Amino acid sequence: MIAAIRSCAPGDEAALALVGAATFLESYSGVIDGDAIVRHCAERQTPDYYAAALADARQALWIAEMDPGAAPVGYLHLSPPDLPVPTGPDDVEIKRIYVLSKLQRSGLGRRLLDAAVDHARAAGKRTLFLGVYKGNERALAFYGATGFEAVGEREFEVGGRIYSDWVMAKAV
Repeated sequence: MIAAIRSCAPGDEAALALVGAATFLESYSGVIDGDAIVRHCAERQTPDYYAAALADARQALWIAEMDPGAAPVGYLHLSPPDLPVPTGPDDVEIKRIYVLSKLQRSGLGRRLLDAAVDHARAAGKRTLFLGVYKGNERALAFYGATGFEAVGEREFEVGGRIYSDWVMAKAV
């Protein structure tokens, strides 16, 4: 099985929402209460959320699809930074990079990241930022191995509980 990566376009909203919900569930089951995961995905992993992102020229999304069949298995979402650290117009945030667990460590995440780096460079961006849950050791190892360094912290709320992220950055 080989995954193809392509830029997203209108019509990809449902596939993005499906992958987003599936990977959020995979990543946070056992960390976040199940009812909170369901509510979070019903509010933030929706086709409408992705339709708005796709309609915003400042954002870019790529989807990974398995061959044969084009089943969605991962995606990456770039947007203007919205982080509690100093950023500027030459910076961009990886809002989400999600890959189904069965394809983690397959090189797919790195390929998605490479697409984002190429896009950022072509757009004249200087720094990629992202937030990652402090308890996600696999993601922290991946980001460290690809040149990201912690530059700050932020908190996020799901289901009435507060969780802590590292804010990480990488020069492009």
